[in-house]
Amino acid sequence: MDFLNEEKVRAVLRYEDLLPAMEQALIGFSTGKIRQPLRSMMRLPEQDGILGLMPAADGDFIAVKLVTVYERNVTEHTHQAVIQLFSARTGEPLVAMDGRLITEMRTAAVSAVATRLLARRHARVLAILGSGVQARSHVRALRMVREFNEVRVWSRTTEHANRFAGEYGAQTAATAEAAVRNADVVVSVTSTHVPLVRGEWLAKGALVCAVGAVGPDKRELDDAAMQGQILVESREAAMRESADVIESGAPIAAEVGELLAGETKLPRTDSWVVFKSLGIGATDLAAARLVWQQYQATRA
Repeated sequence: MDFLNEEKVRAVLRYEDLLPAMEQALIGFSTGKIRQPLRSMMRLPEQDGILGLMPAADGDFIAVKLVTVYERNVTEHTHQAVIQLFSARTGEPLVAMDGRLITEMRTAAVSAVATRLLARRHARVLAILGSGVQARSHVRALRMVREFNEVRVWSRTTEHANRFAGEYGAQTAATAEAAVRNADVVVSVTSTHVPLVRGEWLAKGALVCAVGAVGPDKRELDDAAMQGQILVESREAAMRESADVIESGAPIAAEVGELLAGETKLPRTDSWVVFKSLGIGATDLAAARLVWQQYQATRA
């Protein structure tokens, strides 16, 4: 059985292929074609860490991702993972692969799918709260679906924000509010336990991709921000794993996959739209299958 390290994954995984794969995975999940339970989480309090187990099944493939989240890591990535792909027909293990890059890229690709669907067609101003791995992947992915002529970045660490701005042609914002005000698309990718994005800052018609706070004890949006139309990957997961949803009591308008499948439509509103992204096993499976198929093609 092959093991594909991050270098091998990076050689075959491209956003051009990943975005349509994520779109189909979201549709498959919301229409019941892809099956997955809620992820299991084991906390490791001594290290302030988490181990997550995320299985999913789709057609001829089963996948399970083992992911660790160690937010205190300095020299290592905070998120690390391994994905195992199986044959659904025989149960045979097919391939194992490093899941860190897959997690990074599929998260941004899902946000890009949501942005293509939900952001205003002429969205031009992108605000990024955070300057790490996910900030970088989101800029790359979202630039594939909208032509932003202004990218703003805010980070708790000024040095990191300056470095990011230099790499991606962005301008730094002195505060989170300065980044968010009048932005068409707001991406929050900062791990936080207290709300970072406030509803009073959001422009009418804006799209917020809230990616940073995952868990029933973490929030990145205040109650006012949660007064927009709320979209999620999975209702069940959001009601169990998102403090933004649980504590605000905000109703979930739809799953993104339902909109993509044409099963429902968002009502017209003068408010904003919030895509609360938590990550689901269905998109991990789709990304891992794509990697495996592309890798096999390179060896044919």
